[in-house]
This record gives sequence, C-alpha cells and structure tokens, in this order.
Amino acid sequence: MTASTAASLALARQAADAVLYEGYLLYPYRSTAAKNQVRWQFGVLGPPGAAAAGLGEEADLAVECLIRPGDGDAAVTVHLRFLQLQHRQAQRTDGAGFADVAELRAGPAAWTTWDEAVEVERELGTFPLPALRRGVHQMVQVDGGEDVEEVPGGRLVRRRRPLRGRVSMQTAPDGAVQRLRIGVRNAAGRAADAEAALGSSLIGTHLLLAAAHARFVSVIDPPEEARSAASRCTQHRCWPVLAGDGGPDGRTSDVVLAAPIILYDHPAVAPESAVAMFDSTEIDEILTLRVLTLTDEEKAQARATDPRAAAIIDRCEEMSPEQLQRLHGVLRDPHATAGGGALSGDEWWAAEAAAPVSPDTATVLVAGTAIARGSRVRLRPSRRADAQDMFLAGQEARVSAVQVDLDGATHVAVTLVDDPAAELHDWYGRFLYFAPDELEPLPADSPPDHMLRHGREETPT
Repeated sequence: MTASTAASLALARQAADAVLYEGYLLYPYRSTAAKNQVRWQFGVLGPPGAAAAGLGEEADLAVECLIRPGDGDAAVTVHLRFLQLQHRQAQRTDGAGFADVAELRAGPAAWTTWDEAVEVERELGTFPLPALRRGVHQMVQVDGGEDVEEVPGGRLVRRRRPLRGRVSMQTAPDGAVQRLRIGVRNAAGRAADAEAALGSSLIGTHLLLAAAHARFVSVIDPPEEARSAASRCTQHRCWPVLAGDGGPDGRTSDVVLAAPIILYDHPAVAPESAVAMFDSTEIDEILTLRVLTLTDEEKAQARATDPRAAAIIDRCEEMSPEQLQRLHGVLRDPHATAGGGALSGDEWWAAEAAAPVSPDTATVLVAGTAIARGSRVRLRPSRRADAQDMFLAGQEARVSAVQVDLDGATHVAVTLVDDPAAELHDWYGRFLYFAPDELEPLPADSPPDHMLRHGREETPT
C-alpha cells in the first residue's frame, strides 16, 4: 500500500468510525432515556432466520462499486468492520458469592447493567482483480469470551458470544470499468430468542476498500463513460461512496467506504468536531450545550451507563471557551482569487449579488427544450446522492426557479405537482433541487398525472 493510499484510508476511517458508532448511545446518554431503549439501528446482520422469525435483522448485505484498472497489477484490499455486542452485568457482593443487580453503587460511583460493544476489524487480504473475476470467499470468525472487572462493592462481568460471517467477492467487466460486488452474510447458528439473535449479530457492519494500481469510480456521480455501468450496480442494505483522495474532478478515489447509511462521496468529519457524540445527524454545538446543561445527577447516570458516555461528559466539561466558539460555525469560501487567496466574506456575497442571473426569468436548455419558471417536468434523478431522490423518480413537478451558484453550476428548483402543500412551499421558498440532466421536459398541452389517474384525458381549463 502506497503512502498516499494509507493517508486516504486514514482519512476515510474517521468517517467510517462515525458510521460504526452512529446511534450507539444518544443524548442524554443515559440507559433510562426512551431513545436508548432501541439501539443498533444501522448495519445489523442477524443470524440466519432471525428476521423471518421476528427476532432480529436480515442476515446479509451486498454492495456493488466500480473500479478502473490502471497500469500495473490492479488489486483491492478489503477491510470488514463491525461491532460485537458485549453484555455488561453488574453484580453485588453477596456473602461468599455475587448477585446480579440492575445497578451497583459504591459511594459516588455507579455502574449500570448495560450492553456495550467491542470494535472488530478484519483485513481480509489484498486480492488481484483477475483472482476476483473467478470469485473469492472467506470465513470470518470472532471468539466469544468473558471478562471480570472488580469494582468497589462487587464486580462487572462482560460476556460476548462468538460471531461467524462469510464474505464473497467477485468482479465482472462492464465497459471501461469493472463492477466489484462484495456480500457479507452472518453465518452463525439460528437464535432461540431476540437476546441471542442480537448477541450473535454483526452490528454497524461496513467495508473499507483500498485500490492499488486502480481507481474507484463514483456510482453516485459517475463520469460519462461509466454511467451505464453505474446504472447496473445494485445495493442491498449498503451503499458505496468515494472516500479519501478525490482525484482531479472528485469522481474517482483510491478508497471506498461501503456503509449502511446513505452518504455523499468523500464524507468527512468536520475539523471543528472535538467529541465523538454518536449522532452524526445532529449539530455538535447543540449536543455539547445540552450535555453541559445536564444536572449533576443526570451526568452521574450517564457516566454509570457506559464508559464512552462518561468520556463524552468529561470531554464536554473540559472544553475551553475557545473550543466551544469553534463549534459555532465556520464559513469556508468556495472560491479562490486569482492570486490564490480566499475571497473575503464580503467579496463572496458581492459576487453572488452581482450575478446576472434572475431565478424567476432564467432558462436552461434540457433535451432541446427551454425550461423556466412554470415549466412542467418529470423527475429522473440519476446522481443518487440522496435517498429521498430515489423515491421521487418518475414524479411530475413544476419548475419554480432556475438558479446558478457561484461555481457556475445550474440548479433547477421544483415543487411536486401532487404535493398538497406545493403553494406553501413556493411561498416559503422551500424547493427540491435537481440538475438539468435529471429532468425530462413535459409538453405544455399534456394532461397532468393526477388527471390520468382519474381517467380524465382532457386538458384542464
């Protein structure tokens, strides 16, 4: 692995860690909180039969990504990562033995019976693309175990069930690129109940892939020569995004993160984030301020719940005013001046104000048809950058504005014709945005979709 790829992998791992612990434990970080009664929502691979029996999640996931071989012997290094459930049982000293308790207290210290987790990462190997063409299968085994920690007044017993998984990898040529498909399946025995199913699950399962003498190609925003291949990629409970080095146009990389959460290409943890709060959909500043407003009793309950929760409380309390101020927000100027420096905030906004485009009157040419405010279009999302876009495919919309950003890219703002709140969205300026090539112009005299559904072909007056 080259130094460049190692650096890309290290950068990608930061985002991968956020995926791994997404939802592990949410604010207010206490076992009694309602939102922490159902955990492990993402990337859970249950034992075979658990989903059908209503005891757990499906046993498998699969991902397809694109790779373009370069000069030399092209190969892919595969890292499988997940959490192994670890049940922590608090036990109070009881005569010559110990008794299970929901909570153990000793003076100001407390420990709650709780489900923790242990990180597992397996580097499955480096596989030449010709070998993957024939298909490769590997078994992954993780030992169970029991650890005992003595604490005042009793002990903590941590137990882990053994885990077993199967990984299948195969490539297939597809035009200028190759499609790489990787499947991960839980290969444990059948579980008798929901507790056993969760204990035998692979949690937060995801993959990190590193290419040598090759480049991964975006399936979200593929270059023209790879669009057809990208359209044939299928995903099952897992989605590949480029990570690490973005290449000259951001559409290729030497590293892919295949995650159970839909992300954009090149996801990154903001440098201002100082604490891993297990909720990447929230704002760090808000979560930090909420933690600081917890009462001493609530903070003690969080510390008793989980060592990682205790670390969050301690880290937030230790933050300096300067660190808190950094969380308030940073304006990163998207343009550079001719001399290489960044535009000031005033220059940035002045450039936008001076733009000659008026969203209400601007037009954009789509498939030979001028699209402007009031035009009817059908949505054909192709970049697949947002899960919601997939659900909007094929729906009819009306154009509200044509906008051009400071980078010169055109965005078409639309509202759904069938949305009963369309007029309100238009009044508030809340639109859905699509690139021009994701729209199909509709003839002005064609009947709207809702009229066709009701069997009326005539044009409304």
